[in-house]
Amino acid sequence: MTGEHGKPPVKLSLPLEYQQDLFNELRSEDQLVLLARGLGLLRIVINLLHSFDAAGNNLIVIVGADERENGWIGEALAEHAVVSKSSMARGLSQVNTDAMSVGTREKMYSQGGIFSITSRILVVDLLSKLLDPESVTGLVVLHSERIIATSIEAFIIRIYRQMNKRGFLKAFSDNPEPFTTGFAPLASMMRNLFLRKPSLWPRFHVTVAKSLEGRKKAEVIELEVPMTEGMKDIQNAVLECVEVSIGELRKADTGLELDDWTLDSALHRSFDVIIRRQLDPIWHRVSFRTRQIVNDLTVLRSILHALLTYDAVSFNKYLDTILAAHQPPPGSTRQNQSPWLFLDAANTIFETAKRRVYSGKPTEGETAASSNAFADSLRPTLEEQPKWSLLAEVLEEIEQDNYLNPLPRDDSNGTILIMCSDQGTCRQLREYLQNMHVHPVEEFQEHNEERKPSAMFMMRRKLRNYLEWKKDFARVSASLFAENQKVLDGFTDQRGNTNGYRGKGPPNKRRRIRGGAASAGAGRPINGSLQLAEDKESQVASLMADIQPTVADAMQKDEVAVDSLDDMENYFELYDMNDLLVIHPYDGDMDEHVLEEVRPRYVIMYEPDTAFIRRVEVYRSSHEDRNVRVYFMYYGGSVEEQRYLSAVRKEKDAFTRLIKEKGNMALTLTLDGAAPTDPQEQFLRTVNTRIAGGGRLAATAEPPRVVVDVREFRSSLPSLLHGRSMVVVPCMLTVGDYVLTPTICIERKSVRDLISSFKNGRLFNQAETMLQHYKHPMLLIEFDQNKSFTLDPFADHSFEKSIKSADDSRDLQSKIVLLTIAFPRLKIIWSSSPYQTAEIFAELKNKQEEPDPVKAVQIGLGMGEDPYEQQSFNTTPQDMLRAVPGVTGKNMMRLILEVGDLKEVSNLGEDELDEMVGKEAGRQVYRFFNRSVFDE
Repeated sequence: MTGEHGKPPVKLSLPLEYQQDLFNELRSEDQLVLLARGLGLLRIVINLLHSFDAAGNNLIVIVGADERENGWIGEALAEHAVVSKSSMARGLSQVNTDAMSVGTREKMYSQGGIFSITSRILVVDLLSKLLDPESVTGLVVLHSERIIATSIEAFIIRIYRQMNKRGFLKAFSDNPEPFTTGFAPLASMMRNLFLRKPSLWPRFHVTVAKSLEGRKKAEVIELEVPMTEGMKDIQNAVLECVEVSIGELRKADTGLELDDWTLDSALHRSFDVIIRRQLDPIWHRVSFRTRQIVNDLTVLRSILHALLTYDAVSFNKYLDTILAAHQPPPGSTRQNQSPWLFLDAANTIFETAKRRVYSGKPTEGETAASSNAFADSLRPTLEEQPKWSLLAEVLEEIEQDNYLNPLPRDDSNGTILIMCSDQGTCRQLREYLQNMHVHPVEEFQEHNEERKPSAMFMMRRKLRNYLEWKKDFARVSASLFAENQKVLDGFTDQRGNTNGYRGKGPPNKRRRIRGGAASAGAGRPINGSLQLAEDKESQVASLMADIQPTVADAMQKDEVAVDSLDDMENYFELYDMNDLLVIHPYDGDMDEHVLEEVRPRYVIMYEPDTAFIRRVEVYRSSHEDRNVRVYFMYYGGSVEEQRYLSAVRKEKDAFTRLIKEKGNMALTLTLDGAAPTDPQEQFLRTVNTRIAGGGRLAATAEPPRVVVDVREFRSSLPSLLHGRSMVVVPCMLTVGDYVLTPTICIERKSVRDLISSFKNGRLFNQAETMLQHYKHPMLLIEFDQNKSFTLDPFADHSFEKSIKSADDSRDLQSKIVLLTIAFPRLKIIWSSSPYQTAEIFAELKNKQEEPDPVKAVQIGLGMGEDPYEQQSFNTTPQDMLRAVPGVTGKNMMRLILEVGDLKEVSNLGEDELDEMVGKEAGRQVYRFFNRSVFDE
């Protein structure tokens, strides 16, 4: 503890009462802390870590922190150490890559300090005793809502608690919703974390409310922005499509609980993910139409988001890409296209989006003779987002307020901070604010009145870029459709059945008429996806003439993508913080860092965010000498407002349920991490009953042992084996993934991994090496726990949707048959889940000898070869490289050693590739990376 042995006291940065109470609780006992979003969870974690760091002689491990959090924790610990003048503090050390050698890690652990270690490295180091669990002072778990029984983090906590009964364990989360799903979810989570006490801190907690609602409240101005008529029409049309889609899902007799499948729930961020998760176990029995509707819900929700964040031109462009992506292959029938595209509401979406960009379109009754007339020539409308003009007004108000009513000097800067949802919106606002006083059209100069800010310059430039992009997009789409047609023709020729597509075209004439496309004919045009969105070339030309750059346009500088930073002294300087306008995206806990660094006097929330409002409250309450005014903007009557209110309500309901469950929760007493076992049963498990040659019964004291390849710790199986009281020995294996006995070696494949292994031929090499070195080689094909136990979901049997994918399932089965014919001794194990796999392994090991880890590592290695030689290379890029034509197992190693990454490989010349992999292979690799879809 701090303050002992004459050490100086530790200085903490916890000014608010609830922060101090929570810190004192954490110092006194182990618990799971559930804090409402935006109340500064990471600040409390940093102060807790600093209190242990300053004391010295501690070894503390952080689990679950991402890269940004590691950066902030390391910086904050260093700052606290300087402020507290703690000579014993060591700061944060990160262990996040396999490239760090075993010896280096062992030396770091022996010196102590605070370590943030990735889960896969930590679990291997704990099992191999490279990091002795008994030497760990404590474990700090972040994002504990992600921890489930089979997760690798739960495995780490179990190992730690089995080996270390004295060390502390603190878990943190600021996301209460996952703790409320399922039966007794809080109790289940406490068991996974080996903790007994949950600590709940919602926003309506008495201490929190008292800390944030005192005399130092931030000034908040709420601005409700009305949407334009076009935006309202599109939003209502999209919601109608969502409602119809949910209705269709309800009609499909899935046998699931459908109470939550409502339009209100559909606005929630993870609605489509929840539906997919519910349907996963019966996915192979779900009709193609239902699957399609589930995917359509994701698309429709993205359209709703884009409507409120994209400008009119970018939104129309986004709809073009969606329409092209939903076009079926040539020869498809109406039933296999997305159902929502045939609704009247879909027509409203596309037509209204186009009218927001330009108006005037050819009438349906226009004849070929009058098609060249310019009576209905297109003209730009370029509707602006309503929030833009309001943002300009707010900035003008702030400027006038500063001039007419200068505030007394305080610790705040005069900085204006604008917060947005993402980087794309930040770029959009920066471009608008830079060019809002540029007026390319000169017809209003005769009036002396001051012009209002306008996005005309920015929108005209975007429209010019859009029309140019559309030409290229048409060529690319035509090329891709032509390629699909070739595949279709080749397939139908092989089957000798081309009658299915003869005669009339697909019955989607209504969509093809949109936008003045050619009338439906007997055959489908190759680039039919674009004809429905295209206008006549003459009209596009007249539109381009209207928006040609003017003198005012020419005077504006272009966007700089890459700056060489030459003459930095002449062009770059540090800004005065009082004159600064900062635009920043919402970034979770990092927003607190932004507020502390920028110290803004004015905050404009361009989009609503519950957590950020609380961060501003905490910031204002923590600093008496800093005044903050917040402008809170939202579209009235929009899904943006509804989503915000829904998020607040869901969090409140989640905390209410957790408080009730906490009051009725049973206390878990078995928290040592060891499964209770009967001593007699444990003895019988180790009895070897193989009495060969008149031998006698032999009992071994050692528990069952399994040798596991270190790359397998990404899966949940090692954790389940450990949970069945097996000793898991992590090793770098060359042959196989699991060695159960001296004669049994198992290669584990998920279905997706099995498919990719067949494609690149890796599986045949693995089977061959197992047969060479083991008497009983086995291939384990493992399915996911919550998904159907069948190969059907990995292939779609709908012939009309995709001719090629119809044979995927049969193709996979035939490859498995060929594999068994090629290797008759290879046994195949089918497992429905990792739980069943653990049971199968226990049965296979029953009454068998234990494997020798040293021999298992040496098998398959050449003389003097190091098993850890390949560990420093990332496996994912290697798999991607194997898929490139021309790359084989022999020449891939040369590429890996000679070239740094995949980007460098793609930029190599043909001569350079020839030297590395040979002439023919080099030509294939070069052609693959340099192929252009424009030229085909």
